[in-house]
Amino acid sequence: MASIDEELRLDELETQREMAFIREQLPQELKDKYSDEQLRWMLDAIVDYYIGSGVLDSTDDEVDIDMEQAAKSVCRQAETDGIGGLRPDEVFFVIQADLDYQEQNC
Repeated sequence: MASIDEELRLDELETQREMAFIREQLPQELKDKYSDEQLRWMLDAIVDYYIGSGVLDSTDDEVDIDMEQAAKSVCRQAETDGIGGLRPDEVFFVIQADLDYQEQNC
């Protein structure tokens, strides 16, 4: 059994791999637009959307995710959290890349 420090280190490495993958998938004009901190926040907000929408509760083999609705939800949460400047049409690409990453690595 790994120690908590080791688990945290492994989790951080996984997050770094995921963010690098997402950046590679984004359109050129978005690759450097968001800081690592903003990207991490978006990934957390995406998971929060999945939890709140019940997507993670599905027992189906395939789940239909409304990426446009998810992007709008992430942007609403950003406004609530005082993180401005997120646009649904741009967040959509982050969600799409995140789903691609999850599909390849799960």
